[in-house]
Amino acid sequence: MSHIYDGAADSAGEGAGPAQQGPAGGRSGGVSRRNKWLIGLVVVTILALALMSIIKVPVVILRAGAATDTLGQDDGNPVIQISGTQTYPTSGALNFTTVAVAGGPAYPVSVLDYLQAKFFDGDAQIDDEEKWFPKNITGQEVKKQNAADMTNSQRTAEVVAIRKSGRTVPERVLVGVVAEQAPSGSALRVKDQLLSLNGSKVTDLASVHKAMESVKPGDSVKVELLRGGKRTTVQAKTAAAQGSGRAVFGIGLAPEYDMPFQVKVNTGEVGGPSAGMMFALAIYDKITPGALTGGKKVAGSGTIDETGAVGPIGAVKHKMLGAKRAGATYFLASSSNCDEVVGNEPSGMTVVKVNTIDDALAAMPRIAKGETKGLPTCTK
Repeated sequence: MSHIYDGAADSAGEGAGPAQQGPAGGRSGGVSRRNKWLIGLVVVTILALALMSIIKVPVVILRAGAATDTLGQDDGNPVIQISGTQTYPTSGALNFTTVAVAGGPAYPVSVLDYLQAKFFDGDAQIDDEEKWFPKNITGQEVKKQNAADMTNSQRTAEVVAIRKSGRTVPERVLVGVVAEQAPSGSALRVKDQLLSLNGSKVTDLASVHKAMESVKPGDSVKVELLRGGKRTTVQAKTAAAQGSGRAVFGIGLAPEYDMPFQVKVNTGEVGGPSAGMMFALAIYDKITPGALTGGKKVAGSGTIDETGAVGPIGAVKHKMLGAKRAGATYFLASSSNCDEVVGNEPSGMTVVKVNTIDDALAAMPRIAKGETKGLPTCTK
């Protein structure tokens, strides 16, 4: 006997088995209650995950980022290229360190990201967004500022390194920005080149700061300047700087340099000012005889200004961890970051605190020899 299956199996007769029972048997033609619950649970889970990946949380998540050797290559290109002067062989590594940042207007954090960092990543640091980003700033503004900071950091590092090597870098100090309601706004203009202040010659940024030390807030300063190719003299009024109380014009200075040779720094998409010290060390290493590191892997982080002062950076504990993962055994840190350094030093890493590029250069021969006992370190 043959049977025809039309969606309802025979309840008796040849060929009919338990798996073919119809509705009365409750076996086919529908979905069991248990399976319905499982399907519902899967759907709800998928929807919940989708929502958690869309809903944003106003936090910033910090993690250890990559460490890049300034003496080596990045994506097949030398990180630092120098032309127009003699260079010398180097060895080891001088790594600039980074921090991986999630959050802010450019890379907002989702609920899913937040939960993963909160409960499954012991190295992640979670902060309120306002700690790292001003209110109402856009992602484009953040990227633009980071790029500008990196460019300025590179140029300052070039100047510091070249001058430390014994070469001269002529400089002109120009007015870059005049703030709204600046006390000197009626006297100074953008692109004015400062020649002297109260008779003191302006040769670089340091000479400007030194000349202003004797000026009291509210005083007027005799400023000789070059404007449109013509010399002129103006009286520029000052006011007290917020926070410090020192006399200021309310302007931003924009130095211009006559570089004796060309330096090109390739950092890809990395932004910010915190690699300045390591750039300066690498450039100095390449344009002077002998290898600074002695073959050691050294990392560090710190801003640098024209005088060679090394300034603090953010998230130093994550940068030390990134340096450790890259194989560095020595780390140069700004003394201003010591509060965060202490207690967060990776195992097996020697952290040396520095205030200036001179401190870093003085520490390098001892690091190269492995004789670091007595070098300044961060303490409680």
